[in-house]
Amino acid sequence: MTWVGWVAIAAGVLAVAAICIAVVVYRQQGSLHRRLESGGVSAGARGLAREVDEGGALVAFVANPSKPDAADLHEAVRRTAAELGLAEPLWLETTIEDPGVGQTREAVAAGADVVVAVGGDGTVRAVAEGLVGTSVPMGLVPIGTGNLLARNLDLPLGNPLAALRIALTGNDRTIDVGWLRVLRFESEVKDKVAEAADDRPADTNQPRDHIFLVIAGLGFDAAMVADADPTLKAKVGWIAYFVAGIRHLRGDRTRVHVRVDDEKATTTRLRSLLVGNCGKLPGGLVLLPDAQLDDGWLDLAAIDARGGIAGWAQLFGEVVLQGWGVPSSRAPKIGRIDHRRAREVRIVVPGGEHAQVDGDLVGRVVEVAARVDPGALVVRVAAA
Repeated sequence: MTWVGWVAIAAGVLAVAAICIAVVVYRQQGSLHRRLESGGVSAGARGLAREVDEGGALVAFVANPSKPDAADLHEAVRRTAAELGLAEPLWLETTIEDPGVGQTREAVAAGADVVVAVGGDGTVRAVAEGLVGTSVPMGLVPIGTGNLLARNLDLPLGNPLAALRIALTGNDRTIDVGWLRVLRFESEVKDKVAEAADDRPADTNQPRDHIFLVIAGLGFDAAMVADADPTLKAKVGWIAYFVAGIRHLRGDRTRVHVRVDDEKATTTRLRSLLVGNCGKLPGGLVLLPDAQLDDGWLDLAAIDARGGIAGWAQLFGEVVLQGWGVPSSRAPKIGRIDHRRAREVRIVVPGGEHAQVDGDLVGRVVEVAARVDPGALVVRVAAA
């Protein structure tokens, strides 16, 4: 059989797998909706909630109303509070103009003892930004597409009431956060390499730090985020990124200049450059196997693939192996991931590339800087 035949078979297998996963996601969403409609919580949860109430804790929720399950969850929370004789919790909704930072600061000013992010990764990022440095813990009720931080904290996915119990009664854990600053957007470069002057979101018109809790990236990964179909995301979740990625498999490699801490800058060509705080992604993939949320370091991954489909296949195999804790010693490699650590990193992409933070697009950039902020955020996790 020719290589074309093998590629066709592989594509068919991937398509079938994607359909199967989509069916599972659809069924999980239906099950989630039924659980929310049922309202109430278990007797154990009621006891735990009473402990919180007796301690006088004020709970605030910052929710993304655009998420399909947000309204049902609000009602479930209110019913639960009424059953337990609790005061009405604060429920603050995000807006297009303010995705959650202002609401979080409002909750802290009101004396909230814990602020719970109800939404996807964007809402979690915004709430985290509002809580950095305050010592007020952040709870998570993940109802988004990727739910990246929730995955890395081993919080329950697809079960918001279980996540709610942890947000109210779990243990506090201090973690690092990362910050990405865009020093030059592509649209600012004099040679007009930019696609358009309005290529960047409105909130990035001025240089500012963009918080990331999981992974920031430039290149292939950010192009997937930029190209993911919103309608498909709403239907099948993170699989939409997989579909978008297929369209970019034959894209050009990117030339980048990278300076780590105080070292001399190096130049290389690659597909993606990731800067991570932790490394677990949807689908069980682990891109940064040594990354820890509380080690005071950023973990870098330079991802490259040459030789067309063969390079990507080898790269995928390496990702799977490192997720299992098995290092790949195959040489030479046409698909590889090179790892290292840093506290600060400066990246220049002369040709311009998309950049993303935790799956949220920042824009097309030419120069960025990333740094770690050790122990800056407190999060609620399951009791040991």
